[in-house]
Amino acid sequence: MDKIIILDFGSQYTQLIARRIRELNVFCEIYPFHHLPTISPEIKGVILSGSPCSVRDNNAPDIDLQAIRKKVPVLGICYGAQLLAQKFGGNVEPSATREYGRANLTEFEADNPLFHHISPHSQVWMSHGDTITQIPSDFVTIARTESIPVAAFQVQNEATFGLQFHPEVTHSLEGKQILQNFVLEICGCQPTWTATSFIQSSVEALKKELGNDKVVLGLSGGVDSSVAALLLHKAIGKNLYCVFVDNGLLRKNEFESVLHSYQDLGLNVKGVDAKVEFYQALAGLTDPEAKRKAIGKIFIDVFEREAGQIKDVKWLAQGTIYPDVIESVSVSGPSVTIKSHHNVGGLPEKMNLKVVEPLKMLFKDEVRNIGKELGLPINILHRHPFPGPGLAIRILGEITAEKVKLLQEVDAIFIEGLKKAELYDQVWQAGAILLPVQSVGVMGDERTYERVVALRAVTSTDGMTADWARLPYEFLAQISNQIINQVKGVNRVVLDISSKPPATIEWE
Repeated sequence: MDKIIILDFGSQYTQLIARRIRELNVFCEIYPFHHLPTISPEIKGVILSGSPCSVRDNNAPDIDLQAIRKKVPVLGICYGAQLLAQKFGGNVEPSATREYGRANLTEFEADNPLFHHISPHSQVWMSHGDTITQIPSDFVTIARTESIPVAAFQVQNEATFGLQFHPEVTHSLEGKQILQNFVLEICGCQPTWTATSFIQSSVEALKKELGNDKVVLGLSGGVDSSVAALLLHKAIGKNLYCVFVDNGLLRKNEFESVLHSYQDLGLNVKGVDAKVEFYQALAGLTDPEAKRKAIGKIFIDVFEREAGQIKDVKWLAQGTIYPDVIESVSVSGPSVTIKSHHNVGGLPEKMNLKVVEPLKMLFKDEVRNIGKELGLPINILHRHPFPGPGLAIRILGEITAEKVKLLQEVDAIFIEGLKKAELYDQVWQAGAILLPVQSVGVMGDERTYERVVALRAVTSTDGMTADWARLPYEFLAQISNQIINQVKGVNRVVLDISSKPPATIEWE
């Protein structure tokens, strides 16, 4: 299968480049800049990402560009373009003013394959503190803006290009066309990376890898673990043993409804009611990290106990996805960060199991596409992201069964309200938070002193950044009224209007 390699120099947009290429039905992988793979026949091109660094820094990220030039087409984006220019005799200087924001291509070579089908004065997005002031003698400028003399270049008689702007962001209005020109036309990739082809190749690979072995998988009710289960079920059938644990921190009636959905799909799934164990472990804990660790420990205990009842199980399956395993690059060097709540930490070693992760090369939107192709029910497929520790990190302070029940009622009113108002699919994630404060209120002729809940709804594409959702005032008024009237113990509802950054989506 044809693929594109992206060398990551630490840009915040690197994953976005990969997503744009995969939207063209072409597979691509991200590698740290210092882990350039051997250029094999299936690698059709290399993209050099942007970076928070300057190529003029003494310790700036660097690679041996001769290892890839003339072997496959190369596209440098921002820092990548500046690195190409500087390494081969050009000049990169600090910009007179930081160039950030929209710009327009005042001139470009329309007959250059990189700019086929691009409109005159096409809008692009700049984000850089340095400027290429002089290109090497064998480079040619192929695009300019009003303030930037070298907005794009090509090496003469060579499929090596540089862009000073970011084609991967939506503000570059025809950036996807530029990437398409590079990937399909210049690199000659065949667009065969589709949901159907992924399912076929994955099922074949899983059959070969797992054979007749037994596999255990912890289901969460979310998209990732559910799609992983369906893929594995398609490959090995009843040899997949699923465990769905009710930790007492799920949404209202979620355990029963999701378990029913799993059984309707033909999955070999066992539901385990472990609420009491989780509540006992959480008693008296108020620190968010302490709560997370307690939940993780009990989950491992419960899961190990249930998995131990399966004779001769050899594999642990996990719903790990690509953003969890990409080796991210920081200015000070590479670091691998695995989100602990996405994976059953410690279980493989503790239970002496091998690990299988059928989704580890997929982004979240790709997982949903696979799930749709496999027939995953809408209530799971389009479910908002939900934190691994569940409502425990939406209850600020100590967790009790009474607080969980109260928050479940509030959350159910909010989520069902979003669905009825046809707002649910416009929101990336929504939920309610129980605050550790009480407020004065008046109900009828009585003074009350009851709990406060906050509503949180955000829009996002990947959860890395998020903005608060502008929900209609009429809708918010209706939901607030319903919560206060229907949930005993709540007399005040507030709205969280913080964006990420500086805030996070969850409160803990």
